[in-house]
Amino acid sequence: MVINLDVSMLEPCEPLERTLEAVQALALGDCLHVIHSREPRMLFPMLEGSFVWKVGTARLGRFEIYIWRADDAEMAARVQALMGNAEAC
Repeated sequence: MVINLDVSMLEPCEPLERTLEAVQALALGDCLHVIHSREPRMLFPMLEGSFVWKVGTARLGRFEIYIWRADDAEMAARVQALMGNAEAC
């Protein structure tokens, strides 16, 4: 299941906090789709090891981030299909 989270209008620190909270609740077969006003570079080191992510640009210059569990190969293929050629991190 894809879970949508739009943090693009929130003040700094709140997007990171809400994203980390949502990520911790992800189960196998789940993916968090985050819309953010900037690329959340502080988030990525916090995800390493347990989660995988892909980043692309959404409409109006916002960033679109998909995050899922590192051991979920099926979701990796699904996100690849959703995003096309966006780079995996």
